[in-house]
Amino acid sequence: MIPARHAPVLVTAGLFAALFILGALQYDGFGTLRVFLNLFTDNAFLAVTAIGMTFVILSGGIDLSVGAVIAFTGVLTAVLVQAGWPLWLVFPLVLVIGGTFGAGMGCLIHFYRLQPFIVTLAGMFLMRGLAVVVSERSVPIEHSVYDAVNAAGVMLPGRAFISAQAIMLVIVLAGALILAHYRRFGTYVYAMGGNAESARLMAVPVARTTIGIYALSSFLAALAGIMFSFYTSSGYALAAVGLELDAIAAVVIGGTLLTGGYGYVIGTLVGVMLMGLVQTYIAFNGSLNSWWTKIVIGVLVLIFVCLQRIRIPTKAATGSARE
Repeated sequence: MIPARHAPVLVTAGLFAALFILGALQYDGFGTLRVFLNLFTDNAFLAVTAIGMTFVILSGGIDLSVGAVIAFTGVLTAVLVQAGWPLWLVFPLVLVIGGTFGAGMGCLIHFYRLQPFIVTLAGMFLMRGLAVVVSERSVPIEHSVYDAVNAAGVMLPGRAFISAQAIMLVIVLAGALILAHYRRFGTYVYAMGGNAESARLMAVPVARTTIGIYALSSFLAALAGIMFSFYTSSGYALAAVGLELDAIAAVVIGGTLLTGGYGYVIGTLVGVMLMGLVQTYIAFNGSLNSWWTKIVIGVLVLIFVCLQRIRIPTKAATGSARE
């Protein structure tokens, strides 16, 4: 018998497989390795952001600032690169800024007992405003390394291509899986999401863990901003508007409980891929408005929230669970 907590992610994987098969039966070229691998390339920056969001939601929190962090780091990267700064200095700088910003939000949330929703909402406005201050216009990036990285990858039969973006996503995913399931930090995150008061009584370092969670989320959002700058070869202050909601939707569709304690890092990736596949299916159809993607995702989120309510026991009765 399948454990109740595994049901949502298995349903997500089943829906992905069903939609992929349906598309392959309906449209020529849909059911190919090329289309499958393109899902990783086209959604790599969203997946990296959603992985960071997974840790936040697992702890029982929320982070609404990630889209703005992507925009800020992307436009700052573009401006600095075009100003002649070396990449070996630009990339660490924006990653440190992102991680430090997240750590600051974590400090406010823990030490001042503020709601994560309010703190990260303020962070969203702050970072989006700073992005506009850096540059109001889209800044194109012309750099040989960007051209080389965008062309780099592994070519497979059938014109399938494993891009550098996809490889980076796999590396981040592997690191997140290790952190969530083979390090104390992951244990602390699950414990806090399962029952925060019990976690304190079990000597979980709540302050350090809370700060680390939001630092990790913003760090990965900053990394996603760099990846997005490669994907678009530009930086724009109004980029990634609403992406934080897409990240939250991917986490929920991937089987993570919004109240924390139950979650799947690998499930989040499957959630992102399902969302990307819906968009691909609609693009192949050609007759449907692109906004149908949002409609379908909204329906999926509602279904999975209801599924979690039905299939997953309450935390008070069972405590937290790890993947």
